[in-house]
Amino acid sequence: MSAPVEAAVQSAPGYRAGRTLPLRVEAVRQLKRRRTLVMGAILAALPLVLIAAFAIGGTPDGRGNDRITLMDTATASGANFAATCLFVSAGFLLVVPVALFCGDTVASEASWSSLRYLLAAPVPRARLLWSKLAVALGFSAAAMLLLPLVALAAGTVAYGWGPLRLPTGGSLAPADSVPRLALVVAFIFVSQLVTAGLAFWLSTRTDAPLGAVGGAVGLTIIGNVLDAVTALGSWRDVLPAHWQFAWADALQPQLEWSGMLKGSAVSVTYALILFALAFRGFARKDIVS
Repeated sequence: MSAPVEAAVQSAPGYRAGRTLPLRVEAVRQLKRRRTLVMGAILAALPLVLIAAFAIGGTPDGRGNDRITLMDTATASGANFAATCLFVSAGFLLVVPVALFCGDTVASEASWSSLRYLLAAPVPRARLLWSKLAVALGFSAAAMLLLPLVALAAGTVAYGWGPLRLPTGGSLAPADSVPRLALVVAFIFVSQLVTAGLAFWLSTRTDAPLGAVGGAVGLTIIGNVLDAVTALGSWRDVLPAHWQFAWADALQPQLEWSGMLKGSAVSVTYALILFALAFRGFARKDIVS
């Protein structure tokens, strides 16, 4: 939008930049998308698939292993089953909805050739990005909550409501299990902010939604591979992937904060840089689609 036109719009009676593209409107638009419904169905179905797998293959008991894992305690209670679902999905499955919601949001508008019409509405560029980012992060958080909530409900029906048995020994009372699981979900969401930042930045740079989503997932996988290279030594501490399972410290008799605080600091730092790059680049971008 040219400067004269923008000035004319700003002086138009009744125009308020803050009222353009309300969050409610953007949220409804995204909720009705088929990919949102499909992703929600996949996340809700995973706990049921695991329950069926345990019913067919038998419950895990950890016999023959010197070390008990979360998978070995999956059927001890509904809380244990929810923790197990988070364990098996945090490394990759929960990355996908974050990359999808944040990577598809701007790029899809460009691919549909509707982005320029939104800006001509006129929606200020910063307002458009803030609305889309807030809704994308909101849907990502909802995805993080959906899986453990379904797992907790289905696991309680299948295995009963009881203490959270800890792999390190001992257990947490049911009243303490839910706050600990909530802390785990909160940390997983914070750790995925790096993926959200990558996807959102790429979404402002390309007209191909799959490119933004796939690029964010691919770069996240590369980070996991680099973290597995022990020769990097202390350099791995600056990799977000190095801290992605620090939430296991929340499933200890005595809650440990150090790993989660370090991981959160690394993730938030990278995310803020990537979000800033997205806003800076989009403000100067020539929108032709």
